[in-house]
Amino acid sequence: MFASATATPKESGSMRHRSFTAGTGQRLPARGLTRAAQRRPCRVDATAAAATGAAPLTKRLGFIGPGSMAEALARGFVSRGVVAADMVGCSGSKSGRNRVFEEFGAVAYDSNLELVEASDIIFVSVKPYNVVKVLEEVRPALTPRHTIVSVAAGVPISTLLRAAGPDTRVVRVMPNTPCLVGEVAAAMCLGGRADESDEAMVRAMFEAVGKIFTVTEVQLSAVTGVSGSGPAYIFMVIEAMADGGVKAGLPRHIAQALAAQTVLGSAKMVLETGKHPGALKDMVTSPGGTTIAGVHELEKAGLRAAFMNAVVAASNRAHELAGP
Repeated sequence: MFASATATPKESGSMRHRSFTAGTGQRLPARGLTRAAQRRPCRVDATAAAATGAAPLTKRLGFIGPGSMAEALARGFVSRGVVAADMVGCSGSKSGRNRVFEEFGAVAYDSNLELVEASDIIFVSVKPYNVVKVLEEVRPALTPRHTIVSVAAGVPISTLLRAAGPDTRVVRVMPNTPCLVGEVAAAMCLGGRADESDEAMVRAMFEAVGKIFTVTEVQLSAVTGVSGSGPAYIFMVIEAMADGGVKAGLPRHIAQALAAQTVLGSAKMVLETGKHPGALKDMVTSPGGTTIAGVHELEKAGLRAAFMNAVVAASNRAHELAGP
């Protein structure tokens, strides 16, 4: 059953501490907020918001577990004008990661319960084995206004609902780290009381920083294998191409820049032309030329099979993490 407490933002005193009044009238200060963060003006980037076509959110975002994925999402949302920095909060770090959020104007809370009281959209970004513990901890503070967005790999909706309560709005998302530069590739599925409004809200956030697709939960493991783990594969491709350039005589910085830009441009050609990658490859590959010589070496090395095996292995591991 949902708790009846609600939270509305208030400011108190000359130091402008962020606090919230719950249904009981209790004030919940964000004691983790540094003086520098308290005084830092935090505004939505109007230019970025206009460029993405997205209206800034009026809901408060809370991240439980301020790790690298949470930071990438939060920074991406703020930099692209999805939400003002001071509408973002975090909690759950024992390693000082909260300070990373405070650096761009977000609010750090001393406890997960305080964060939930102060937020509307709760991103659960802890390690998969900690998800149940965290949701059971904050369950008493959850109300019908809350939407839980889990980015924990391999944790199924059934597990999320058992921990948070069957009437919880749950959206399970598989993002990837390029959201930090506004180019996320993500997928989501809905569970519990989540409806089309939750789907639209999550879509608005993620489309401001890239692309997101709605899939079935069964398909999320495959999403993990392709786009969730995919950046690591592509970083290895860029590194290998740069190494080849160095061996062929290029300075490292030029070889790496050429490799990275080639990957970027090639990806844009696939997305913007709508042509099959094989057709685009054939456009570069002339008879008896340099490209077909290189392609032949890649085929001999089993490049296609290696990538397919990597995707399947990561997908299988995601399925294993989900459990029976």
